[in-house]
Amino acid sequence: MNHTNNMNRWIDVSQPLNEKLAHWPGDLPYSYQLTFSKQQTGSVNIGQMAMSVHSGTHVDAPFHFKNDGAKITDLDIHVFIGKARVVDLSKYEKIDKAALRSLHLEGVKRLLIKTAVPNQATAFPENIPYVTPDGAAYMKEKGIILIGVDVPSVDPLDSKELEGHHALADNGISILENLMLDKVKEGDYELIALPLPMEEADGSPVRAVIRAI
Repeated sequence: MNHTNNMNRWIDVSQPLNEKLAHWPGDLPYSYQLTFSKQQTGSVNIGQMAMSVHSGTHVDAPFHFKNDGAKITDLDIHVFIGKARVVDLSKYEKIDKAALRSLHLEGVKRLLIKTAVPNQATAFPENIPYVTPDGAAYMKEKGIILIGVDVPSVDPLDSKELEGHHALADNGISILENLMLDKVKEGDYELIALPLPMEEADGSPVRAVIRAI
């Protein structure tokens, strides 16, 4: 990925989809293969892929953790396009009210968080910082509508209650996971991270890009 300070240059902050991509233990890994080759068809190569909707950089819909929750096509696409702020919370073990109060969040609607976990798309982390209920409530108080993190989840990896997911949804905050932010400076950016229009889906991969403003 070519990270640059050129204000006209879009920066790709998505994990690359390939067969080395780390996936949630027990979930379907990403794979791609040719169904038909140009030699076979006489005109084109045609490929197919298999993957979890939570592979790589992706959006979680509330249906992921609530049977009556909104699905991907129920979400407002405007949430995933617009001004975002990249912040560094790598010295904090939790994304809670105390950590968030260290930031200047006035006017911020989309918050992209760098953690201490290295952005290694081929290695699934053992422990991650996570969002607490008071952190989610504080974000709502500040007017935030989207949180993006550079780890696979907004909850501890062994959590079954998923308090962070539920608290964010209850506070009207959408969830974007597995961003690649290690080489991105803190500051304000334009963000595009549109989920695919996958009806009935509990999540969707995205191509997340940012541009400094």
